[in-house]
Amino acid sequence: MISVRSLCKRHGAREVLTGVTATVERGETIAIVGPSGGGKSTLLRCLNYLEGFDAGEIEIAGATLVPGLASADPVLRRLRSRVGMVFQQFNLFPHLTALGNITLAPRIVKRASRAAAEAAARALLARVGLADRAGSYPHELSGGQQQRVAIARALAQEPEVMLFDEPTSALDPEMRDDVMEVIRDLAKAGMTMLVVTHEMQFAHDIASRVWVIDRGTIAEDGPPAQVVDEPRTDVAREFFGRIRRTSP
Repeated sequence: MISVRSLCKRHGAREVLTGVTATVERGETIAIVGPSGGGKSTLLRCLNYLEGFDAGEIEIAGATLVPGLASADPVLRRLRSRVGMVFQQFNLFPHLTALGNITLAPRIVKRASRAAAEAAARALLARVGLADRAGSYPHELSGGQQQRVAIARALAQEPEVMLFDEPTSALDPEMRDDVMEVIRDLAKAGMTMLVVTHEMQFAHDIASRVWVIDRGTIAEDGPPAQVVDEPRTDVAREFFGRIRRTSP
């Protein structure tokens, strides 16, 4: 489903991603963890071409990404219809209801009828536990509810891949659990997902594999039982040791 080959990304003179090479099979859930500033979010943004990159190639959900694609390139339109992304901040349109936020892209991009888009949106709201909040505006929803609407909005495009960039970091514990439950359900349903996260319980219990990213490279890649419980690299041992020392 995803193939990354020799991916390099610079911010000025600083190399943020250094020759990243990896593959993700259909239905896998990859938890991406590691020290702050290591390149986790940048990698995710390159996968959806929200940021261009300087060298390498990405194949994702049938779209091939290379350096220098123009914003109007047809490959990016195909990419955005096949790859959904959920951010740390919810980025909902404040003037639209939950239903309006979810139906906007299907109606504009896929030219779905209002009736079809709304029926699909109501089903998605039920799927994320918000069937009764279709008419609510973002300011009337809690943070966790807004993030679940954001997930439903991404799912409305019927993506083949979902990317999550620290989707629970702005939430309190109860709201965080609600959002993580939705992501767990997606994993059980076989959605291919990459999740940048600090939730070690999620990484351990739900992910197919864990990537530890540090200094622009994947320092360790393997099943949770190996990477989290018995890390082989100094970077991973130090990272998970620090997480355990600071956990309540």
